[in-house]
Amino acid sequence: MSDDHPHAAIARRLKRANGHLETIVEMIEQGRPCAQIAQQLQAVESAIESAKKALIHDHIGHSLEDTLKAGGPKGRAVLRDFRLIAKYL
Repeated sequence: MSDDHPHAAIARRLKRANGHLETIVEMIEQGRPCAQIAQQLQAVESAIESAKKALIHDHIGHSLEDTLKAGGPKGRAVLRDFRLIAKYL
């Protein structure tokens, strides 16, 4: 996947989260305190959630935008409202 691919940034986020997760596995194997491990797991969960939201917003922006823009100002208003509500996914 090239850097200009629409999902390249999302793939980079997930690769970082994957690397972080591998570090967490090492922490568990080393017997690190549970509170430290839980904190790091929360960071990985947040990173994955962020990547999911970015993917959904990208989909909205690219896949639905053309269809809704064809509907003129009303279509753009629907798209704007949909983007607003989608941030709560």
